[in-house]
Order: sequence, then structure tokens, then C-alpha cells
Amino acid sequence: MTWTSAFGKGSGWLLQKIVNGLALSKISPNTLTFIGLIINVVAAFFFGYARADNYVRMFLFAGLVIIGAGLFDMVDGRVARQTNQVSVFGAFFDSVLDRYSDVALFFGLLVFYARGNRFFYVFLAAFVMTASLMVSYTRARAEALIGSCKVGFMERPERIVLIILGALFERWGAMAPALWVLAVMTTITVIHRIRYTYLETERRKLELSRP
Repeated sequence: MTWTSAFGKGSGWLLQKIVNGLALSKISPNTLTFIGLIINVVAAFFFGYARADNYVRMFLFAGLVIIGAGLFDMVDGRVARQTNQVSVFGAFFDSVLDRYSDVALFFGLLVFYARGNRFFYVFLAAFVMTASLMVSYTRARAEALIGSCKVGFMERPERIVLIILGALFERWGAMAPALWVLAVMTTITVIHRIRYTYLETERRKLELSRP
């Protein structure tokens, strides 16, 4: 067994123990989802209240807090399945609160850059926030029309990982390049999904027009 597989197995074991404990507590999966949102809001406050003299420390705190929020993001669905509380509304609620979490984090960054008079990065953070929402919206809208649209790379987990890396390594100026990567990759993902949906709808149109 390699060290990576051992780490993965150990992490899975620990995660399952956490899920088992939460399942025994009878806590609602929707409550876990809401707690994850609150934790992300705390991370956003760390971003927003950062100043020139403490931003490295505040970004580090924010990154660690986002990791904690990710734990709730990982366990809410597992707890729902283990306690037979899976529901259509639960999936909807989770998706909606994920969008609020995304907006909160980017808004915190936007406030940080605005307070430091770094107006280009205010624009960049606002652009990434909008593009991230469009990644989710294009998939949801496409799947209402064609059933499935899972193309594109920059899904929420990848976006969160980049934000975490940018926050943890801001001592070396990592957040700025992280935002650039997010801006480019989210835009490419949105375009990919638009193109895929267009091609799929045209293909179906041709199938229907055939005698």
C-alpha cells in the first residue's frame, strides 16, 4: 500500500466516523448545510477585515476556516443518505446555500481589495464571483433543457481549492494568481457549457426533423 492510498483510506475512515457521530446525534442534514454557510461567512469576514499590516494572518485564518466549512459540505449528503433523509428539497437547499457561500467568500475578497484601493482586483474579484455563479447557472439551465450538462472543469470543489490555496499562501502573493486562474477557467467552463448545450439542442432538433 502506498502512502497516498493509506492517507486516502485513513481520511475516509475518519470522515465516516464523523458521519456516524452526526447520524447518531439526529441532526438534520439541512442544518449541517446551513452551518457550512455560516462558517464560510466567518471566512469572508476574515477576508474583509484584513488590512495591510495583518492580511497574511487574516488570509491564513480564512483559509483554515474554509477548510472547516468544506468538512460540513462533505458530510451533509453522507449524513442524509445514512439516516434516510435524502430529499429533492435537501439537494435544492444545498445548491442554493453553496451559491451564497461562494458569493460571501468573493464579497469578502472584494471588500479587502476595495479597502486597500486596489480597484483592478475589486473588478477581478467581482468578475470571478459572477463567472462562478454562471458556471452553476449554465449547468442548471442546460439540464432543465437537455437532461445533463457536466462538461467543463471549474466546478465548485476546484474553485474552493484555489481560494484555499490563495488564502493559505498569500504570504507569497498567491491569491492574485488564484483569482486570475479562476477568471480564465470559469469563463472557459461557461463557454464550454453554452457550446455543448447549443450542439445538443441542435442535434435533437435534427433528430426530430427526420422523417
